[in-house]
Amino acid sequence: MAVIIPAAGLSTRMGSTTSGIDRKQLLEIGGAPILIHTLRKFDQAPSTREILVAVRPEDNERVSARVAAESFRHPVRVVEGGLTRQESVWNALQSLPAETELVGVHDAVRPFIDVATIERAAEAARQHGAAIVALPAVDTVKQVEQVGGEVRRIVGTLPRERIALAQTPQVFRYDRLRKAFEAARQEGFKGTDEAAIMEHCGFEVMVVPGSPRNFKITTPSDLELAQLWLSGQV
Repeated sequence: MAVIIPAAGLSTRMGSTTSGIDRKQLLEIGGAPILIHTLRKFDQAPSTREILVAVRPEDNERVSARVAAESFRHPVRVVEGGLTRQESVWNALQSLPAETELVGVHDAVRPFIDVATIERAAEAARQHGAAIVALPAVDTVKQVEQVGGEVRRIVGTLPRERIALAQTPQVFRYDRLRKAFEAARQEGFKGTDEAAIMEHCGFEVMVVPGSPRNFKITTPSDLELAQLWLSGQV
């Protein structure tokens, strides 16, 4: 499996600037950037064959140097990312050989993914063509519409047994993912994740169980929780 790690985001919800110094994926926790913690997990996964990290041009030198210092068992390539996650994944896809079997995509800032979950997603994708990691909804889910300011009105209650909260990795057969991305580019379709792009192209996507620990570090409070987990305090 070739693993693509989109790491070109600007971290606006973390309150970061565009300088790269404080982008969330490059912030250090437990003595290493969040991105490196994430790469270490996939380097341990038996299904991994290579890892591609898509970064902004101004971050290339810094990330390349940090990756080189890590001595990963599998090849790790730093490639140019795009302005959006979709563009970053597309750029990385184009650098993969046609004989690639599986492609996994994982958020750079989900460093607590476990190897067993990675392998379950890879095996499900190998069998069914596409699979994502997701959590069942445990709260009641309301559909709302904007009224004014921060006020919203409930317009419906969605059955939570039919709701899944998407995580990553999301794993696909290379040929199907490439076809879906090419179709999306031709049609101008923008997906919030790779599964949405696959769905848009008519492919079925399976779901394997995720974990609350596999959370995305997005806000300062997430960063605090990540520090606590790494220190063994929770």
